[in-house]
Amino acid sequence: MIKPKIIFLAVLAASCLPGFADKLPDRAEKAVDYQIKVRLDVKAKQLNGQERITWRNPSQNSVGDLWFHLYLNAFKNSRSTFNKSRRLVSAKDSSWGWVDIVSMTLENGTDLTKAMTFEQPDDGNRDDQTVLRVGLPQPVPPGGEVTVRLVFRAQLPDLRVRTGHAKGTFMVAQWFPKLGVYEPAGMRGRETGGWNCHQFHPNSEFYADFGRYSVEMTVPSSFRLGATGRLRSKRDNGKGESTYLHEEDNIHDFAWTAGPDYVLVKRKFSGRADVTGQEYRQASELLDRPVDELLLSDVEMIFVMQPGHLDQLPRYEGAAKLALKWYGLWYGRYPYQTLTVVDPVGQGGGGMEYPTLITAGTTALFAYRPFDRIRFPEMVTVHEAGHEWWYGMVGNNEFEEAWLDEGINSYSTGRVMEKGYGKRGTMIQFLGLDLNELDTIRMQNFPSRVYDKSLQPAWSYQSGYSFYSYTKPELMLRTLENYLGQRTMARIMRTFHERWRFKHPASQDFIAVANEIAGRDLNWFFDQALKGTGIYDYEIAGVSTYPVPKRLGLFDEKGKKVLNPDKKGEKSPKDSPSSKPEVYRSDVLVQRNGEAQFPIDVLLVFEDGHQVVKHWDGKSRWTRLSVDYKSRLARAEADPNRQIELDVNWANNSRRMSSDSRPAVKLASHVLYWLQGMLAFIGLVA
Repeated sequence: MIKPKIIFLAVLAASCLPGFADKLPDRAEKAVDYQIKVRLDVKAKQLNGQERITWRNPSQNSVGDLWFHLYLNAFKNSRSTFNKSRRLVSAKDSSWGWVDIVSMTLENGTDLTKAMTFEQPDDGNRDDQTVLRVGLPQPVPPGGEVTVRLVFRAQLPDLRVRTGHAKGTFMVAQWFPKLGVYEPAGMRGRETGGWNCHQFHPNSEFYADFGRYSVEMTVPSSFRLGATGRLRSKRDNGKGESTYLHEEDNIHDFAWTAGPDYVLVKRKFSGRADVTGQEYRQASELLDRPVDELLLSDVEMIFVMQPGHLDQLPRYEGAAKLALKWYGLWYGRYPYQTLTVVDPVGQGGGGMEYPTLITAGTTALFAYRPFDRIRFPEMVTVHEAGHEWWYGMVGNNEFEEAWLDEGINSYSTGRVMEKGYGKRGTMIQFLGLDLNELDTIRMQNFPSRVYDKSLQPAWSYQSGYSFYSYTKPELMLRTLENYLGQRTMARIMRTFHERWRFKHPASQDFIAVANEIAGRDLNWFFDQALKGTGIYDYEIAGVSTYPVPKRLGLFDEKGKKVLNPDKKGEKSPKDSPSSKPEVYRSDVLVQRNGEAQFPIDVLLVFEDGHQVVKHWDGKSRWTRLSVDYKSRLARAEADPNRQIELDVNWANNSRRMSSDSRPAVKLASHVLYWLQGMLAFIGLVA
């Protein structure tokens, strides 16, 4: 008989062989191919590029035009939709950025430049030039291809929203003319086929087709460069310039950074050395999958560091390994050979994701006690690396359904942080205070907040993009996990990722998977939590306990009429050892203050320690629960296990028979004020 440990090691060794036994799709259905050559002009802060794009028509329709994103034009002037939404009233000359297409031709040389027009599909703002349409002389037939060649020039602005230059370093993102997504009829619920190509808004991110990228970047030889994909070659061109060729398949964007002061450090994540046998087995049991379906591949981690932050490299490395391990085990192995983590220069460069490249962020302050117990660098690294799964591989439309990556990834980030750093103190262990990631999220969900729908275009929220894309969806998924159980929730997440890996899902696709795996209709929940505006707030509005009234008067018992049955055989007060009644009736008034409904438990705790749990469907505005018991009621609590993470006011969930809660509420308000100030400080220094 072979020992289980030997079996496990044999299975694990198989991960070194080509191919895996998992059900994961290993490639996308390629829709586009980019070949780009670009040169960085350091003095002018400009890019000069050539681009060859081949696009395949995925629909059953002939398509007579191409639509492009020109994201850099968001920074072109004060009248762009991006800057108008930010109410920009003044700026330095160096803060402007733009991209111009100098020429566009078909592969056969046919000039398309005169067929280019700027479009404003979202708001009709004629001053916005972030979307460009070009008419084709001949439509592209179903399944057919078209190749266009572009020459473009781009001006990089001062570093802002992860794009631009700062202190001689360049963060180059959303920099090249990029095709939108042609969605055939039926895709993401679409009735008719057409281009999905939104303008660039302050609170919107990106959406593009999967394909192959081959990018040559020419920079000063004194610069160090980090980029999406694998380094295929580097050549010295003479005259102080070098050209780097990076390539990658099954991705939908390309970003890079370069600067003279960067230090590149390489580390390795090993699917064998960095994941224990016990961790593989735990994941196998959780997901009900054999271990050989969960094996992880090796990844080269490339850290692009500022010299002054090298002492924090172990923090970045540990967090990146955590993400590769737990996202990989729970959702599916990381399919690329590299992950590049950039320690950015400037406040506008951190906390962003691109395929196989992320920007993290820290400050020198976090290297010293007690600030080294603030795990902001770890959290940002885990979160951005997690986007390789949610956005990178599962390519949702971030313009229209931002929660599908930000909300799901925030939920996943919290879970990974708990795995790596424990349930408590995963985020902050500071001056005797232990806060995990979920604590910091809950603080944003308060009773006075007016809810908006999470499921709407990212630029259309009344306010609070972050809350509705990140916070509320994370609390929604935490609530769903508490309701269904961790194992069911884990299987929902794994199944959703497997089915939509290298594809473009919609919210309804996630809901369909949740209903299927849970084996029940959960639409009532998503209609409220995702598509609705109602708040969740259950309250213990009143408690009372009193002796059960004696049965006095005439009662029918066993066919006989009995007068005052409870007085029968009763001792006189002077003969009774105690006048304490035998039974007390305890009443609890439970109230639903919000519009959203959720089934809850109500816990009754009596003076002798006895506990009773009552269940309420939570649908009516209130209910009164009564229990007869030999001891008085001490306290009552709604949702004692805190299933409803979406509840805006846990302070009103419990009530004691006799207590003054005002000092506690006052203290809690002071603590909350302090915490909010501290979190604002952390965001400022980071």
